[in-house]
Amino acid sequence: MGSHHLHKNVALVLAGNLETDGAIVHPMSTALQSRLLHLELVVDAGEWDAWATEKGVHHHITSFIKFKPGQLYTFTPDHTDCTYACPRTWEFADRLIQACDEDSKDLLPLLSGTLSEGVAREFLTFRKIYQKLLTPEQIEAAPKTVKVPDEPSILFALTGSMAHNMTTENAAAFMEFIKRLPVEFQVVCLRETIRRNKALMAHPALQSWISTSASALF
Repeated sequence: MGSHHLHKNVALVLAGNLETDGAIVHPMSTALQSRLLHLELVVDAGEWDAWATEKGVHHHITSFIKFKPGQLYTFTPDHTDCTYACPRTWEFADRLIQACDEDSKDLLPLLSGTLSEGVAREFLTFRKIYQKLLTPEQIEAAPKTVKVPDEPSILFALTGSMAHNMTTENAAAFMEFIKRLPVEFQVVCLRETIRRNKALMAHPALQSWISTSASALF
């Protein structure tokens, strides 16, 4: 670069926007075009969920994105809101949620200014479902008899809550309840549980489930 030689193991990576995004971009010279490998990136909800879970993003957010994966990235070039939902702004939203009380009146304007008002309202509506969920204590006390919900939005919220609250002490009881869920929600719950706490994979109750369902989990 100029008079400086880069180390042979250095790789240059450039990031930019598309002209169609309505961002401030300048045409790339033809000389530069042929000296780069061009890749166009897309948002993948599954990959983002794996990252977000391992990074400790609030389980209300990861559960909502599992329920509504299209809300992870809502950008359109002609949008009229001040902002939009995308992986970056969902990370901003996580910081706000972690810092605010759950019933804070500030959350709606803060999240509206982060995700757009429409997405913020939909997320906060989903978040209210958590007030009606079975508590970890109720599940632990009667894992074989407590009623299993059948509404998908409630199941997504419940699996996220269980993954967040599972410990070595309650794992056996939780697994008794989890095995009563529809199989696709068993997978959702166990995948997030292990991403949040890899040590739980060694628990006998999880090992028993993994021995028969590992292909679905991984």
